[in-house]
Amino acid sequence: MTAFIDLIPLALLGGVLGLDVVSFPQAMISRPLIAATLGGALLGQASSGLLLGAALELIALETLPFGASRYPEWGSASVVGGAIFASHPVLPAGAAMSLAMLSALATTWVGGWTMVKLRQLNAVWARRRREGLDAGARGTVIELQLLGLTADLVRGALLTATAYALLAPIAAACIAVWSTDARLSRAVVVATAASVAGGAAWKLFHSTTGARWFFIGGLALGLFALFTR
Repeated sequence: MTAFIDLIPLALLGGVLGLDVVSFPQAMISRPLIAATLGGALLGQASSGLLLGAALELIALETLPFGASRYPEWGSASVVGGAIFASHPVLPAGAAMSLAMLSALATTWVGGWTMVKLRQLNAVWARRRREGLDAGARGTVIELQLLGLTADLVRGALLTATAYALLAPIAAACIAVWSTDARLSRAVVVATAASVAGGAAWKLFHSTTGARWFFIGGLALGLFALFTR
């Protein structure tokens, strides 16, 4: 019962951020940088959540959420990843970061599937209210909107609670036997995230005249500033 009660804050946060992805208010609070930080903050380690959120944000740049296409659900998943990473603040960051990243990515995939299923359910509800919608009935429209919003909130909350309850113990068990050097683990996570972000950025600007040189110049200046600190 105690463990279940502990999941409630994470589930509520995941529900609200999952709702923000598409339904309401689309205020960008579901971006990994914010969502993972909030997930870590709930466990008293906002800085850990922020670190993981920055890495997840690089990967999320690849996602272009257009129309009814299937895409990862980053809001709830980032809460799960941030919370898992924050659960191991005294351990080598490499192991915890790698497993938190994998947990978040797995949750994004399942989250994308749940969003598709919710859209199909919304279509069923809309068909059942076809007469009222055709008549432009205000009550029918409001009812359908509130039903969809509530369902999306519940979807995000259940996804977050289930994913954390399943993946957090697995991550803890793996960390207990993790033997890879923490620096190597962190390097793999950062290099992977950076390569995905670079590919996403290239797709957006490679056909724009001169844009690639601005990108290369900015990257060079950023790396110079990093290594001279």
